[in-house]
Formats: sequence, structure tokens, C-alpha cells
Amino acid sequence: MAVKKAALASNWLSVTDVIQRLGRARENRDQHARLLNTLEGQVTQRRIDVERSLADLPSNERSKVVTRAVNGHRAELRRKSADARLALVREAGRLRDEVAAVRMHFESPMQMLMRESLGSERRSRLIGQIAQSGPTELASLASYAAATKDKELGAALCTRVSMLPVHDRPFSSHELADALVGESHRNVTQAVMEVERIAVETLHADSTFETGRTNLTRNLQSAFMRRDEAAVGADLSDLDALTANKEEE
Repeated sequence: MAVKKAALASNWLSVTDVIQRLGRARENRDQHARLLNTLEGQVTQRRIDVERSLADLPSNERSKVVTRAVNGHRAELRRKSADARLALVREAGRLRDEVAAVRMHFESPMQMLMRESLGSERRSRLIGQIAQSGPTELASLASYAAATKDKELGAALCTRVSMLPVHDRPFSSHELADALVGESHRNVTQAVMEVERIAVETLHADSTFETGRTNLTRNLQSAFMRRDEAAVGADLSDLDALTANKEEE
């Protein structure tokens, strides 16, 4: 019988790395938005100038001439800005691909906690020290680990209770993991989601400029993505503070 092999990922980014990718994605999006705003401003100005010059024409004729002139000007701007716009769209896609490739490393707080201090001498000692601990002591230590944010102790305790029958476990390993690294997990999860949304929105914005028409279906997709991000509950308003906090730990 063939043995199913685990899917292995060759890419790795830390939580700080993912947050930094989000910062770059936001900067890239803003640069793209500024470029499109400038281009759309030029299109609007051309419309105003042509309409003013044709003020004596009947409205139906004026509308046709203005539309042709504006479409022609948009096409010219589209050609001239193609390289710059494409570079920004591609950068958004590259950042999206980078964070999407490491999503599997941040699937749960438990996964992150068990990796946090893997191989540390203290964690190994703790596992030995609590090997014979009973339910009451384990529960007390779990509360202590959560209160003091002791991730090594938390990981050791999760390893210990995993050896007990499910109904005999004195605390929830998942709750302990959430208390210790839940915020970090929410931050990285929402950061990945935002980078992916920014890539989608950048592409949609560029397409809107190309065609001169808004796509309501794409706007709805973006709204759903924003709703899902909000449901995660992270606060990513100050990325510099988040990365500074991680570096201090």
C-alpha cells in the first residue's frame, strides 16, 4: 500500500516578514493609486476642455465628439503608462505569491506555539520536569504559562497533555495556545489576507482605468474579502509597532 506523503513547503517567512510584506504591498498600492489618479485627472481635464470648445454644438453631437476625444486620450495615456502600471501590478502579485506560499505555516495558534521554542534546552527540561505531574498541577501550570506568556512552558504542557486520554486532559491545549500566540496568529492571518486583497484590488483598479468602466462584480469581491479580514479581528493599523514588538521578543 502506498504511503501518503505530507505536503512540504519550501518557503518560509516569519510573522515579522509577513507583516513587512504587507507594508510593502500597501506602499505599492498607494503608488499605483497615485499614478491612476493622475491619469484619470488628465482624462477628466481633456473632457472638460473638449466640452468647452464644443459648447456651440447640439448636445447629441457634442456628446459623440467628446466621447471619441476622451477615449482617444485614454488610449494614449494607457499606452504611455503601460510599463509603469504593469510593474506595480506585478509587484502586487509577487508579494501576494510570497505570503500565500507560507500560509500553511500559520494555520493555527497551536501550530505556531509548538514551533516557537522547538529544540530549546529549557523546553526539553520542562517536559522532563512535568512528566509525572497530575491534572491539578498541569492545570495550574497552564494558567501560570498563560498569565506570564511563557511560550516554552506552554509548549511543554501541550506536549504533556497530548499524551493523556482526551477526557482526562485538565485544560484545552488550543485555548492555551490562543492565549500565548493567538494575537500573533490573528495578525499574520489577516496580513496574508490583506496582501492577497491588495493584489486583487490593484489588478481591478488597473483594469478599470484600461476600460474606463467600473466592474461591480469585482467591487463585490473586494467587499467580501474585506468582510473576511474584519472577522479575523486583528489590528494592523500600526505595522511599525507590530514589527518592533516582534523584534523585542
